[in-house]
Amino acid sequence: MKKVMKWLSGGLGFEKQSKYVNEYFFRANMRASIYMSVVVIVLEIWMIIRLTNTIITNHLQDNFMHYFEKYYINYIILLVSGIMMLVFSLRYIRGKTNNHGVGQCIKWIFTFVCIYFGIKISMNDYAKGEQILTFLTMELFSMCLLTWKPLAAFIISGGSYLYFFIRINDMVAVNTGEVGTTLATQINFFTMWISTMMVCVANYNNTRLQALKDENLEQINAYLSKISVEDELTGIHNMVYFRSEGEKVLHYVITDKENILFLFFDIENFKSYNEKYGFQAGNELLIKIAHMIEEAFTGSLVSRFSDDHFVVLTSVEGAQNKVGQLSGEIKKLQKEVHLELKCGAYKPADDKADISQACDRARFACNSIKKHYDRTLRYYDKSLEDKFQLKQYIVNNIDTAIENGYIKVFYQPVVNTEDSSICGLEALARWQDPNYGLLPPGAFIDILEEYRQIYKLDLCMVESVCRDYRESVESGEPFVPVSLNFSRLDFELCDIVGSLCEIVEKYNVPKEFIDIEITESALTDQQDFLPNAIKSLRSFGYKVWLDDFGSGYSSLNVLKDYHFDVLKIDMKFLTGFDSNEKTRPILENIVDLTKQLKMVSLTEGVETKEQFDFLSHIGCNRAQGYLFSKPVPIEKLREKIAAGELRVSKEYMH
Repeated sequence: MKKVMKWLSGGLGFEKQSKYVNEYFFRANMRASIYMSVVVIVLEIWMIIRLTNTIITNHLQDNFMHYFEKYYINYIILLVSGIMMLVFSLRYIRGKTNNHGVGQCIKWIFTFVCIYFGIKISMNDYAKGEQILTFLTMELFSMCLLTWKPLAAFIISGGSYLYFFIRINDMVAVNTGEVGTTLATQINFFTMWISTMMVCVANYNNTRLQALKDENLEQINAYLSKISVEDELTGIHNMVYFRSEGEKVLHYVITDKENILFLFFDIENFKSYNEKYGFQAGNELLIKIAHMIEEAFTGSLVSRFSDDHFVVLTSVEGAQNKVGQLSGEIKKLQKEVHLELKCGAYKPADDKADISQACDRARFACNSIKKHYDRTLRYYDKSLEDKFQLKQYIVNNIDTAIENGYIKVFYQPVVNTEDSSICGLEALARWQDPNYGLLPPGAFIDILEEYRQIYKLDLCMVESVCRDYRESVESGEPFVPVSLNFSRLDFELCDIVGSLCEIVEKYNVPKEFIDIEITESALTDQQDFLPNAIKSLRSFGYKVWLDDFGSGYSSLNVLKDYHFDVLKIDMKFLTGFDSNEKTRPILENIVDLTKQLKMVSLTEGVETKEQFDFLSHIGCNRAQGYLFSKPVPIEKLREKIAAGELRVSKEYMH
């Protein structure tokens, strides 16, 4: 019922319209008024010329005042109102005026003059027995070309029809010789009024619907325009706007390029804040910080980069003080979670500065002081430039390195604590680069993960290990099971399990010779697809290890929720082996736990004989560390085995 009432209210013009719809109606009437007024002006000028010619031709000058009072005055009034309407409409359409009050007043005057003119002329025509076409023409002209609300149309048309009918109903009808109109005339009159009203209502609703449609389109376009330059969450500018306006700033002739500075902000521990207080509270915090940065750098270009990251293009002068003040203000916002503002700054060295590159370098500087709680601001300098160039080199050359065999597998032995024999190997990546020399994993693993290229490296490692197995078997060399480290991104970026199975099958490697290590942190970060991936790996016959156990905060939950074959105890537990009395009982309890969970225990980072003896004593199954060997190429490993430095477990000897 409410919907019906709303529909009727809107259709009959009782519903309150928006400013846009009202403007749409007014503009539509102004456009229609131009055509109406032009037609009226032309007709009235023609009528004046025609009447004047008749008077002159028929020598009726003596009756000029009679014609003036009866005809000329009506023509002139209609002509003047038409000119007024035309002038205002043109000025409005051209943007010279926007006075709706004056426009509405002129429109009403023009309408009433037209209708009055029609009534006046048609009364004369009716008295002579002629048709009342002038009245009908002016009525339709005024009521149907212009758009009126149904109520206004009812009042104007109803009043004019009624007034005209009353006037002619008091006159003597030429065709009957009697006072009053005939029944046929009355019926025709009522039918014409109903028809006029129907056209008015239809015209109003067609215009209203088109106005609402256009308004909706305008709102959509406005929204799209807004989000194209504005960050949807915080309301400050986004990176599209930042890049566009930043380019303009950099290339302005009057820009002091020596004083330009790019800042990259990161809210450290924001993820922890989100986890503790929820996304709603996190979003509110981001909005507040965004506007704090915008207020601190008033007049500068401020945008949200992504997540809890912001960028600013500002001047060098005063920037450091503003960053310091911001840092203090943000610390006041923290609750139980410690919030820290980190800022990287980059000052372009030449006129060829690129917005994206400048943001990347400021970001790189910001990332370099993460977890350094004594530093808030870091400028991009020569030392960072070298690291940045290496980072870009790694991202751009990973494919080339794989194709050319620059990625090498180094193996670190895993020994059995019962007899110190090698019962496994961990495959670790090294990059033997022609330009940078031998790159350790710390130089490229994190970078490849950041740029989501890590799966390429890990697939290359799988291929290399399987190839080494096949070559060892064919040459009669002993080979033991190898564990490979998989990044959590591998499971997201590609079908790593499917690819692993294909490569293993390609080299005909037994499944028991390939183990997969997954870090504890990967499981706490991703709880959606990794559980299925672990089940899939184990169903195919691969052993799955939990790497770095004890390095995070949810290890016991991980053990509860997942099934692993090997528990790899983080080397941090051995760092205080000699000095920290808690180390030994903790290790002993972890080893006991693995036995209860029917898992194999392995401790990494073993460097002394004392550590190894303790692990053997408490029943830890395996050990790994520099005490036995650093990670080495397979050729070096074979040399150590041949020299008797290392011994392969009997079960893997041919």
